[in-house]
Amino acid sequence: MNALARLSVNQMTVRQLSLPELVSGCRELGIPGVGLWREPVRSYGLDATARLVRDAGLDVTTLCRGGFLTAIDPGERRRSLDDNRAAVDEAAALGTDTLVLVSGGLPAGSKDLRGARERIADALGELGPYAAAHGVRLAVEPLHPMYAADRCVVSTLAQALDLVERLPADQAGVTVDTYHLWWDDTAPAQIARAGAGGRIHAFQLADWTTPLPEGVLDGRGQLGDGSVDLRAWCALVEAAGYTGPVEVELFNRRLWARDGHEVLAETAARFAEHAG
Repeated sequence: MNALARLSVNQMTVRQLSLPELVSGCRELGIPGVGLWREPVRSYGLDATARLVRDAGLDVTTLCRGGFLTAIDPGERRRSLDDNRAAVDEAAALGTDTLVLVSGGLPAGSKDLRGARERIADALGELGPYAAAHGVRLAVEPLHPMYAADRCVVSTLAQALDLVERLPADQAGVTVDTYHLWWDDTAPAQIARAGAGGRIHAFQLADWTTPLPEGVLDGRGQLGDGSVDLRAWCALVEAAGYTGPVEVELFNRRLWARDGHEVLAETAARFAEHAG
């Protein structure tokens, strides 16, 4: 089997490349999929992006991102729901069935984690049927606990599954991301739980390297450079029944400062070595 047959490169891994450069680079290297982000897609044009990727014969494996569903203020909540419906529309136009959701942190002045998660559940209940009607699944991504205050109150797969299991699997599932979950010794059992319910909608790879950079958001290491047993994670997810794309999503300023085509080729080689 081709070692790159399931590889998808998330746009953020080589954000220094334009969309045409990313698409042509993937095509030249035999990378079959790309994960896209809403902001650069909008800048290039939604229809133009869909046409560019389609004409190159690539698959859009995910669209990032929706979410930020924890608002208390009614007007802010309404705007968030409207934005997520727009994200669903964009995912459908791009031909991907998976919209990744980052759920949102605590609203200003709040310390109520449970309440924030319940507001996420309520929002999913509104968005899930809309997404399914457009052929799109919501993929809730747990983030490392260091992001719980300001970015994502959903920190574990168990928490994510407790939310999405209130809806049918064709409406909502989870994103399994090694960068955020590698530390959690309950994750293998939760991956099995997610697989049994058909809830693994996206699988993303990144390594964990130290020391963490200031702000920690751009600290995802290149595959093989850190502490994560990537091949073991791939085996766990496959044992749970997941056979879809494996997306490499790296936020890393050192990688962004390098030649993007070089980083793209390195990413493909590292994937073949550590996960393919």
